[in-house]
Formats: sequence, structure tokens, C-alpha cells
Amino acid sequence: MSEQKIALVTGANKGIGYEIAAGLGTLGWSVGVGARDDRRREAAVAKLRAAGADAFEVPLDVTDDASAAAAAKLIEERAGRLDVLVNNAAITGGAPQEPTVVATATVQAVVETNVIGVIRVTNAMLPLLRHSASPRIVNMSSRVGSLTLQTTPGAETGPIAVAYAPSKTFLNAVTVQYAKELHDTNILVNAACPGFCATDLNGFRGVRTPEQGAAIAIRLATLPDDGPTGRFFDDEGAIPW
Repeated sequence: MSEQKIALVTGANKGIGYEIAAGLGTLGWSVGVGARDDRRREAAVAKLRAAGADAFEVPLDVTDDASAAAAAKLIEERAGRLDVLVNNAAITGGAPQEPTVVATATVQAVVETNVIGVIRVTNAMLPLLRHSASPRIVNMSSRVGSLTLQTTPGAETGPIAVAYAPSKTFLNAVTVQYAKELHDTNILVNAACPGFCATDLNGFRGVRTPEQGAAIAIRLATLPDDGPTGRFFDDEGAIPW
């Protein structure tokens, strides 16, 4: 029997993150549920375990260096390695986000979580990923982060959002830089767009279910060793940067 795979999903206590954890759990993986809210994290793990998944709690605030380091230590002590990191935790920053009226503090908060948080957690987990035979990093992005689509007349890219949309553009660029730095390793790094899913992030206005949104992350988390890296995908295929 092959060795059980280990994954960490940030922001996994609800929504798309929870469904990513559930999907990997269904595949027989041991899944760390990364979340900062103790009560919600505990409830999510209990629900996953009740469904038969091997889930465990990972207290994690992606905006805090010490929290990321503690999460890495917890996983190291539990498994000695990490096979997949899914950077899912994100915030929108609320409204308004027109560039002429947005509060600069809003932009800072969104970038801190959606971009700096990804760098912080990824760097904390990289030593553990290097111990994996087939390590994968999946960054949960959005089509609104595509500059190509943002500048294509008629393309649907949502409302003006100078904090959220550019944070995903920034995340896409960060994904490319990691892929370039790690090109001579076995670590595959890609960005995923789950589509417009009904979650509390958007007031449940989305047209897709969180389970549908999780599918692309699960696919990228389980890529074969000769799979792509430094790319951006949704269910239909590659998305232009």
C-alpha cells in the first residue's frame, strides 16, 4: 500500500476550502484544515471526520509569521513532510473599491492576506514540501486577476475592485515567480480559478457550488509528475495571465 498523502488547505473551515479538504479526504489523503477561528476549524474537522476523512486541525493565521511557523512545526511533527499546499485563504475587502474612493487600509489588508499570506505560508511549508516525492502548490486565484481578460472588451471580470482584483493579479505573478525559482525541482506550482461560487465571500451570490469550485484545485493537487507548472487554470482549461 502506498504511503498516505498529506495536504494542507488554508481557509478550509468553510466554502471552497472546506470542499477541497473534503475532496482530498475522499481520495484517502490526510488533510490539515488550516484556519484561524478555533470554533469553526474544530467543527470543520469534526464534520470531515464524520464523513470518513482523515482530517486534522492546523491553527493558522496567514497574516502572522509565528502562526505560519507553528503550523509548519505541527505538520512536521505529525508527518515529517507535506505533499500538497493549497493556498485558499482570502478576503475581498468589502466595498467600495473604486480606486478614487477606496480606503488605502482596505488595499493593504487584502494584499496582506491574499498575497503576502501566500508567500508567508508557502515559505514556511517549503522545507516540508521538499521531502515529498511529488509536491504540489495550488494558489486559489480568480479570472478577475487576469490582466488579459481585464483589458479585453466585453470580457466578464466583475465589478471594479481595486483591492481584490489586483490582489489576484499580484498572486498570479507570485505564482509564476515561484514556478521559475523552483523549475529545477519536482515542485509544481499553479494557480486555479474556482469560478463564481456561492460562498460568504460574495454573499452567496455565486452560480457555482463550492464543491464545483474545489474541483480544479483537486485536479492541480493531483497532477502527474510531468504536469504543468507556472500556469493558470479553471475547469475549462488554461486562462491567460
